[in-house]
Amino acid sequence: MKRNIYITRRIPDYLLEPYQEKFNFRMWQDSQIPVPKDVFYEESLKADGILCLLTETIDYDFLNHASHLKIIANTAVGYDNVDVDAANELGITVTNTPDVLTETTADLAFALLMATARRIVESSKFIYDDKWSDWSPFQLAGTDIFNKTVGIVGMGRIGTAVARRAKGFNMKVLYHNRTRNEAAEEEVAATYVSFEHLLAESDFVISLVPLSEATENMFNRQVFEQMKESAIFINVSRGGVVDEADLYEVLKEEVIKAAGLDVFVDEPISGSHPFTKLNNAVLTPHIGSATKETREKMLTLCLDNLEATFFGEGPLTPVTK
Repeated sequence: MKRNIYITRRIPDYLLEPYQEKFNFRMWQDSQIPVPKDVFYEESLKADGILCLLTETIDYDFLNHASHLKIIANTAVGYDNVDVDAANELGITVTNTPDVLTETTADLAFALLMATARRIVESSKFIYDDKWSDWSPFQLAGTDIFNKTVGIVGMGRIGTAVARRAKGFNMKVLYHNRTRNEAAEEEVAATYVSFEHLLAESDFVISLVPLSEATENMFNRQVFEQMKESAIFINVSRGGVVDEADLYEVLKEEVIKAAGLDVFVDEPISGSHPFTKLNNAVLTPHIGSATKETREKMLTLCLDNLEATFFGEGPLTPVTK
């Protein structure tokens, strides 16, 4: 018997074709705007499973409303948009998409590091604003990357992939994690240090921690003040791990040199956001995994999780807490 799946954003039909014999798909037809809450609630009652994005809030109210659901397939590695405990209590499986976006997100993290260090966005705007009148020795001078020290906070799959890229620039790699990652230490010669040591010694600090009660606002003014004045902060994890008001102030006051940010507390942000007024902030709109190849892999993994849950031996990448 076919199962009914609701998809919360328009995705290409060619990704769904291999699964058409097993599922009846309904989806919100806009590829850019999230499904309205009332529509989502109504459609969930007709579904056996949900394929959603991190823009959907899967909280206790929703899960209690749709407690008949078998699975929530979340198109992301992080799952802070899902109340996993409530889902578990109701017998609803939650899956995510690890591994398939590791290298792509690491690319973006390092691209932000390089763009921020070398003032790429500011330099490009310099030309568009017709300000380039001549050459001078320190005009738009940035920061070297090679031979510097990078501190990775959260040495999981993505952190290890970032470290591999850093080794290509002959960088010293420090990391801090809840537990030591001895495999990463062996693979990329990373050194496990305390959070305080990492902050004091790193030229670049990269946040790759998941958002949780323990990590919310962990990067605050007290933390930024422990960093070098020349340090650059990169965040490609979740916006909520940063106290954005504090970061704005330390960037404005040049307590640290610069920041490259792909994620924000309240997304999307607009051109009126305080960070957009700073020359020492490089901003991207949550594009960590945004390549065609990777997004296809993420959605396919969600579909494979749905198929394995209903017709196989169980989900491939279940979330457990």
